[in-house]
Amino acid sequence: MAGLDEIVFHQLLGWHHLYDRGTLAAGLTADGLLHLVEVVLYAVGVVALYRLVLRRAVVWSAVGAGLLLGAGGFQLFDGTVNHKVLRLHQIRYGVEIAPYDVLWNLVAVALIAAGAVLLVRTRARSTPQPG
Repeated sequence: MAGLDEIVFHQLLGWHHLYDRGTLAAGLTADGLLHLVEVVLYAVGVVALYRLVLRRAVVWSAVGAGLLLGAGGFQLFDGTVNHKVLRLHQIRYGVEIAPYDVLWNLVAVALIAAGAVLLVRTRARSTPQPG
């Protein structure tokens, strides 16, 4: 989700940077550091998934649940901590921000809910039933 946020909102739309309380150079540097962390985490995730695939231990619905939970968790953290608590940046400037904040956090909650449902269903299928 960090990658999607950075590509869409930071680069394509140019609505904000990870850090908007300083100069443009500071914002671009913060975006670059965010991108570096994203790439490292993607690589770690791909290697971990590849190892599961090699061991034939991957449960794809659990992978999907993890992706949804992680994306929603990032989105909710970004919308509450980065936007409101730390005030590193807002979603967009020069507009009424409340609708953007509400939508941002509703999407986060929807992703978390979808991930939780998928995880519960995955666990229910993998748990032996009595009888």
